[in-house]
Amino acid sequence: MNSGLEVERGSISLRRAMAIALALFAAIGLIALTVFVTNSNRQRDDALAAQRKSFEIIILVRSLETQMNRAETALGRYVMAGGEAENPGLLFVDEWRRAGLSIARLREVTRDDEAQAALAARLQSIYRERGQLLSTAALHIRYDQKMQGLRAYYDASQHATANGVPGVVDLIVRNENRLLDQRIRAASQTLEQTNQAAKLLLAFAVVILTVSAALGFSAIQSLAERRAARKDADEVARRAQELEEAVAERTLELRQANEALRAEANEREAAESQLRQAQKMDAVGQLTGGIAHDFNNMLAVVIGGLELAKRRIADGGKDAARHIDNAMEGASRAAALTRRLLAFARAEPLLPEPVSPDTLIEGMADLLDRTIGERIKVRTELAADECKVWVDRHQLENALLNLAVNARDAMENGGTLTVSTGSRRLADGEIGGAPAGDYVTISVSDTGCGMEPQVLDRVFEPFFTTKPVGKGTGLGLSQIFGFVRQSQGEIAIESEPGRGTTVTVLLPRHMGADQAVHADLPVGRLVQAQPERSAAILVVEDDPRVLNATVEALTELGHRPIACPSPDRALELLARNADVRLILTDVVMPGITGPELIASIRPVRPDVAVLFVTGYAGEIDGAAAFAGHDVLRKPFTMNALAHAVDAALAKSSGSPLGGATAAAA
Repeated sequence: MNSGLEVERGSISLRRAMAIALALFAAIGLIALTVFVTNSNRQRDDALAAQRKSFEIIILVRSLETQMNRAETALGRYVMAGGEAENPGLLFVDEWRRAGLSIARLREVTRDDEAQAALAARLQSIYRERGQLLSTAALHIRYDQKMQGLRAYYDASQHATANGVPGVVDLIVRNENRLLDQRIRAASQTLEQTNQAAKLLLAFAVVILTVSAALGFSAIQSLAERRAARKDADEVARRAQELEEAVAERTLELRQANEALRAEANEREAAESQLRQAQKMDAVGQLTGGIAHDFNNMLAVVIGGLELAKRRIADGGKDAARHIDNAMEGASRAAALTRRLLAFARAEPLLPEPVSPDTLIEGMADLLDRTIGERIKVRTELAADECKVWVDRHQLENALLNLAVNARDAMENGGTLTVSTGSRRLADGEIGGAPAGDYVTISVSDTGCGMEPQVLDRVFEPFFTTKPVGKGTGLGLSQIFGFVRQSQGEIAIESEPGRGTTVTVLLPRHMGADQAVHADLPVGRLVQAQPERSAAILVVEDDPRVLNATVEALTELGHRPIACPSPDRALELLARNADVRLILTDVVMPGITGPELIASIRPVRPDVAVLFVTGYAGEIDGAAAFAGHDVLRKPFTMNALAHAVDAALAKSSGSPLGGATAAAA
């Protein structure tokens, strides 16, 4: 009995020991399998996250390529429309800005991959370079330079960067596809490991059940442990399901928040567009008010002078000449304002010639003194060493005079105005968009009130002015900016409140020899030529009133004018009047322009002299289209007409005077 009890006890102890060993074995195996499954799940999650990242990069670069293509397409429509439609221009700006945001996001998500980060940086470099090329075309169109805009857009389409984006995008996508294949294989391996873990778990269960069949108590405990393990696994699965639902809910919230932000951004863009339109209308109203004020003042002088002259003539002519002179002065001022508007619109052709800034400033000394007044001291510091620039003398004098007047207005209590010249060599892009080379500098400095940074940032904007309504149109500095850019130069401005302002004009140094230039002969320019009388002159003018006035003026000067009211009749009248020595023609006419008319006449009458008369040249490139012929700007006096005709006739007869006349101040 005792021995049986001892055997039973021994058996129980053995089963207990085996059960304990089995429990330990089961626990160790369960722990190992749990760790293995946990690692497999983590590796699977990492692989899925890496796949999502690859998909995000691929979507980003494809979206970037689409945005840049859409931006360039919009710019193309904007350029082809010549700036007439604003929507393509705005679409170009928006799409190009979104492309910049996509590149920034791409650089952020690829910063942990050296190869992809390098490609993203390369893509950003191409984006910036391409943006500069396309912005140049947009800027030309914005300032109504249609041909330059088309040329810049064509150059941008032929630039090496045009095919750079697709190549880099394909490299990034190819790299990500390679990485994606690796990550898919890694995910497959992780899944295979999970399946192996499940098989091991099943084998372990079989072993447990087999041993449990022999060891009831151990089997019961093993089953209880398995039930507990299964319950834990279900709890883990339930928690995982809850976590996935929470992630999905949070993702939905983020998507809704993103849509709300996009809607808010669209509303903000619409509000900004309305604000820009309102500001544009305010600027147009300010411009209209300033022009109306100035023109009404000038017309008051003209009408008043003519009425007084008419009364004086009726009374015997006393003081009539003085009133007529006042009316002429008012008309001349109105013509000068019209020229400023045309120069601001870049519709007046430039007539460049070699000009010495030092000589020009010395010749303007008296004019500057009279304009600035006695309260302001004018100093000149000329150190250009007789360097010359290739510019329109008349426009350069107007630019310097405008700068001097602005400086005078900034020194209400008096001060010093300094006009200085010099030379400087610039590196590429050192100042604005000026290319590398030698430049002549002309600086106008004052000791006035200076400008705040927010004002300094807008001084070159069209219609912007700090003067009260009626005191200025805001065309001065923007006109100077347009003239300098047309002359292939650059302009810089430095100012500090209470310390004064310095405006520096940089113009490319002219290295060529002095040569014949176009003549711009306004009121008051005296031409040293022997006057010729009774010359047959063909007058081509589509406006009947201007045609009659010009014919009468030429008749009064002793010439024999032949009126031609349409350019289509010019060849017929030339054939009927073989003694015509000079063709005096308007520039802008319906159907055919003055330069085109002269080009068609040249094969028939290569010996005839030419004098262009214009008040507006439109899109005609004066430097090329006028082909060395003199240009007389409207309105003109009989004195200016006489000198212009004599100069043109002298040029055709081989006199040294031909081509020696220069543009007047």
